[in-house]
Amino acid sequence: MRITFVLAAADLSGGNRVISIYAQRLASRGHQVTVVSRPRRTVTLKDKFQAWWRGQSVPENRRDWPSHFDGLAGAEHRQIREYRPIAADDLPDADVVIATWWETAEWVAALPPNKGRKAYFIQHYEAHPGQDSSRVDATWRLPMHKIIIAQWLVATAKNRFGDGDVSFVPNAVDLQQFNAPPRGKQAIPTVGVMYSIVPFKGCDISLKAFEIAKKNVPDLKLVAFGNRSVTTELPLPPGSDFTRQPAQDQIRNIYARCDAWLVGSRSEGFGLPILEAMACRTPVIATPTGAAPELTAPGGGMLVGMEDPQSMAQAIERIVGQSDDQWQAMSDIAHATATRYTWDDAMSLFEAALARSR
Repeated sequence: MRITFVLAAADLSGGNRVISIYAQRLASRGHQVTVVSRPRRTVTLKDKFQAWWRGQSVPENRRDWPSHFDGLAGAEHRQIREYRPIAADDLPDADVVIATWWETAEWVAALPPNKGRKAYFIQHYEAHPGQDSSRVDATWRLPMHKIIIAQWLVATAKNRFGDGDVSFVPNAVDLQQFNAPPRGKQAIPTVGVMYSIVPFKGCDISLKAFEIAKKNVPDLKLVAFGNRSVTTELPLPPGSDFTRQPAQDQIRNIYARCDAWLVGSRSEGFGLPILEAMACRTPVIATPTGAAPELTAPGGGMLVGMEDPQSMAQAIERIVGQSDDQWQAMSDIAHATATRYTWDDAMSLFEAALARSR
């Protein structure tokens, strides 16, 4: 098949990691794959002043931002020159064209038939507090076959938008990139977090939980990584070990340095770091968002209440307070959960879903 993915932006987000994996693996199966994205919006003086005022990194104007599509193996990545909607003239003729978030779904819906049958790859319900959800909701009602990554999103399609004929294709994890040998607990109790100032990611909840737990576990250590520098808006605790934009082959080492990985999200489509940490044999403490309920159910992690750093702190204390044998048993379950379903399994389901697109 000739397959086109339409992206709003190429970056280092988890959603784009998933798309890049599908693009490369589809190409390796003999499909002709093109990814088309637009550049980032031009940063204005107002944007720079607001970032400075908030204590954030001052954004740059550049075209060469790193992304998961750099050096894309087997597939082609094209970036249009202007920040605008992607249109028919920007795309090759194809058999299937895939929208990858709500705004791109509007663009894809307007394409002529020669650009391909239309599919909508849904990784989240992308309406957040303070946002007008009407346009997002309208895209869920478009006559495009939906490929959905999490059971809660499948239920949303059916119960809220009356579409029960969707393809459920859960994420897997790249076991060549994310892996670690069996190990015991850390010599110094250590937990980790993905650093983000995006409110729905709930990093502030995880950091508050760390501060509470440290009162009872004085030698508790925090490691973190993220795509941006730490800001005064959301500082890390003193003594934290932070890595900005680590090399992709180094992220597993960060996960593997931890006794538990904290996911305090207020909203997630799936929550890929949960699987990544588990693949590196690290139990996860997570709020019940995205796929966390299914992934932690076997016992390789713990669910805690929403907006409840106190319960997350108690979970930290429970995990780091286990005996080495107890922790290793939990670590083994986490690893088994992450490895029971592979990208080969997901690819077969994704190909079948594309064949159903209309």
